[in-house]
Amino acid sequence: MKKRGLFFLLLSLFVCRLAVAGDYNFVKTDDFRSWLQDGKKVAIIDIQPAADFQKQHFRGSIETNAYPVKSDESRQRLDMTLPQLTASTDAIVIVCPRGGGGAKATYDYLKSKGIDEKRLLILEGGMQGWPHKNLVEAGKHGNKGL
Repeated sequence: MKKRGLFFLLLSLFVCRLAVAGDYNFVKTDDFRSWLQDGKKVAIIDIQPAADFQKQHFRGSIETNAYPVKSDESRQRLDMTLPQLTASTDAIVIVCPRGGGGAKATYDYLKSKGIDEKRLLILEGGMQGWPHKNLVEAGKHGNKGL
């Protein structure tokens, strides 16, 4: 009986973990590649650290260097993007190193600032998981913190 109770407890925790993970919208790399190639209007909020952004980023992305979005300073960097984001109804793709905690913190923060959650997407796997290297640039080609 104890094994059965432990099994159901672990199963419940696993299901809760899946439910929490499901609270975010993600864009798959192939879908985002198509958007880039087709010229779909989208705001790209890149929170990578400056050195990572210099190595690779998407053309036209907004460089915030806000990763990991845990301090008031990093949130202030995101605040600088709000005028552009609120002036549009385009999708917003959040790019971070791995598409995990920093991206989710950015998603939550932008949502708390009134950005419609339907517009917010996290790039699945982040920049490190991006397989289409021909679609990224190096150096300064993004928009520095608006």
